Amino acid sequence: MNIYVGNLAYSTTEQELSELFGAYGEVRSAHVISDKVTGQSKGFGFVEMSDNQAAENAIRELNGKQVKGRALKVNEAKPRADRPPQQRRPRY
Repeated sequence: MNIYVGNLAYSTTEQELSELFGAYGEVRSAHVISDKVTGQSKGFGFVEMSDNQAAENAIRELNGKQVKGRALKVNEAKPRADRPPQQRRPRY
């Protein structure tokens, strides 16, 4: 199951995210999303867990939990909807 984790502290690493969810079961992957230009965290990420029951337990236990002074928002990730490409505005 793929899990969305929002409201992360900007200093949160992928290793820390993996360890946090690892307490509930096997973590296949953990990714913190970062800005392509600056490399700074965008404050959210995704965790993939191999066992759906473990993932549901992690979602239930971690949603709203304070980590590094921030209340996490944790839920099952929704597939990205097909959307038209964004039109870029010209830079002047």
